Amino acid sequence: MNAAKNRPKHKGSAVLMKNPYLEKLTRTHILIPLLIFSVISAFLIYYGLVEKGFQVPGMVLLFIFGFLFFTFIEYLMHRYLFHLPVTNPKREKFAYTIHGVHHEYPKDKSRLAMPPVLSLILATIFFIIYRSIMGDYAFGFLSGFLMGYTAYLGVHYSVHAFRVPRNLLKILWHHHSIHHYREPDRAFGVSSPLWDLIFRTMPRKSPVEQQETGK
Repeated sequence: MNAAKNRPKHKGSAVLMKNPYLEKLTRTHILIPLLIFSVISAFLIYYGLVEKGFQVPGMVLLFIFGFLFFTFIEYLMHRYLFHLPVTNPKREKFAYTIHGVHHEYPKDKSRLAMPPVLSLILATIFFIIYRSIMGDYAFGFLSGFLMGYTAYLGVHYSVHAFRVPRNLLKILWHHHSIHHYREPDRAFGVSSPLWDLIFRTMPRKSPVEQQETGK
């Protein structure tokens, strides 16, 4: 990916598809996936409790495990898929289409979430995998996983669309801003810096921070 494409722009939007109908499919309003996956998650919880006979405590635990597991998958995908090393033109086009365009135009609100069609296909694949591994437990686990994705979307959109809040959530704003504007090889966690801490990809201290801390 060349330097021009790595330079963030605060205004504008890129055209990814020549066909205008396909181009529309690359964009989405944030409320669409938030609503879709919240409803699906609620249905999975209902089905697990009513149809499969799970007790509430067990469903809550499965939900929590699924939610936490999503943060791990989020980290892995952001680090190793979205920032896939560019070694040839095909990889460059792939990397730019799935994530590079977001780094070039981080304020483009129509591309702050994966298109619903693609995300629904991926959710279906995950359900098949989880169901084959854990049977009916997949209903509770996937509901948490999908709400983890919903939380990620909400945080990601808020970081790029709204001002930094004056509360503890500002940590997420600063963490993701560092990834975009200072260190794209660090700070891969969006909904949480947990896995950056575990895998040692937390942001390096800036010269100013080093002076302030004396290190």
